[in-house]
Amino acid sequence: MHICDLIKNQDTYRADVNQTVLEVAQSMVARNIGAVPVLRDGVLAGIFSERDLMKRVVVEGRDPRKTRIGDVMTPDPLTVSPQEKAETCMLLMRQHGFRHLPICDGVRLQGLVCFATFSCMISTRRMTKSA
Repeated sequence: MHICDLIKNQDTYRADVNQTVLEVAQSMVARNIGAVPVLRDGVLAGIFSERDLMKRVVVEGRDPRKTRIGDVMTPDPLTVSPQEKAETCMLLMRQHGFRHLPICDGVRLQGLVCFATFSCMISTRRMTKSA
């Protein structure tokens, strides 16, 4: 299975580097998501996660109403092509210790997968095999 099969109907929320942490965090809560791809001029510039919020905003005492996402995101995240195999993506995430992986076709963001997606995929496969 290719990763594009997992994201084909995905409507990925995206943030802009100039949005405030408060704006993005409110959107994350409303959508029940743990990370957001961050764009600069339409191109992936980074990713902002709950870990970034805790480590770079809360612990450092920054004001989320004034802090820009571009100042506290994880810049230049590892990305994969939509044609990458899902198993390879899962291994990359495990090896590098992150839970979210942007999928890009060149510089164009196609979607974002989280490690939980793979857990669901594996559970579904096990249920299908045992049925």
